[in-house]
Amino acid sequence: MGKQKEAGGFRSFVGGGFGGVCCVISGQPFDTIKVRMQNQTGGALYKGTMDCVAKTVKNEGVFALYKGMAAPLVGVVPIFAINFLGYSHGKSLQLINNPKQTLSPLQHGLAGSLGGLYMTILIAPGERIKCLLQIQTTGKAKYSGPMDVIKQTYKESGIRGIMRGTAITAVRDMPASGCYFATYEASKCYFREKSGSDELSFFHVLAAGGFAGWANWAWGIAPDVVKTRYQTAPEGKYKSALSVVPELYKSEGIRGFFKGLAPIALRAWPANACCMLGYELALKAMNYVVPLEEY
Repeated sequence: MGKQKEAGGFRSFVGGGFGGVCCVISGQPFDTIKVRMQNQTGGALYKGTMDCVAKTVKNEGVFALYKGMAAPLVGVVPIFAINFLGYSHGKSLQLINNPKQTLSPLQHGLAGSLGGLYMTILIAPGERIKCLLQIQTTGKAKYSGPMDVIKQTYKESGIRGIMRGTAITAVRDMPASGCYFATYEASKCYFREKSGSDELSFFHVLAAGGFAGWANWAWGIAPDVVKTRYQTAPEGKYKSALSVVPELYKSEGIRGFFKGLAPIALRAWPANACCMLGYELALKAMNYVVPLEEY
């Protein structure tokens, strides 16, 4: 996979959408475990990550690991597509005065932050729906599926209930997305220097995507825990996402903000490796049909 001219908005949009599908399918089981670990309070139901996996599979079956996948899978194409579109726009803004310059990893990070802002408006309600489905364990379920979540939530608290957590999602995703793209580009630069070639192997792309996923969650884990608690809390328990912070710190200390880190770290590598490989392959396929100028 050679170094090519920066992909335009349309190619980034399509490639990001395909990469997002690869990300969700490979990462959903880890995400389910993460949400369940983050949501437990008081007397812990799960002793740790593997205990959560074992109890989930034993009590509900293997497919319980894919609970709530319909919502992100349906929404993932526009969410990831818009993220990569925003990333493309962010790069374009920095290339206005000198279109032929090579952007640094930091500049890619700044562009990625714009992509994070773009996708917030879509990802916040999708994650609200997903989290409400994922915390359902055994017994009678309150929600039968994503559409039932939307219907009941809208009836209880209107559109604000569906959009709950938008601000904290932006706090998570803007800098996290910047870290993601900066690390991805820095990793690719490193692999090119080590190999002495602009051509990257599939392994290099997978590794760069994996490192990018870890960088994303290095920032995103703490606001993600706050977001999960806020989005799954009963109506009226918290005035805002910020209200979660002192209560969480008082009850669980600083470690409480890193709940679910193990399944996140396990998920981040394969999910984002698959995402970026899917993205690069989609670009490669489009470039094969309508070639971009090499530089």
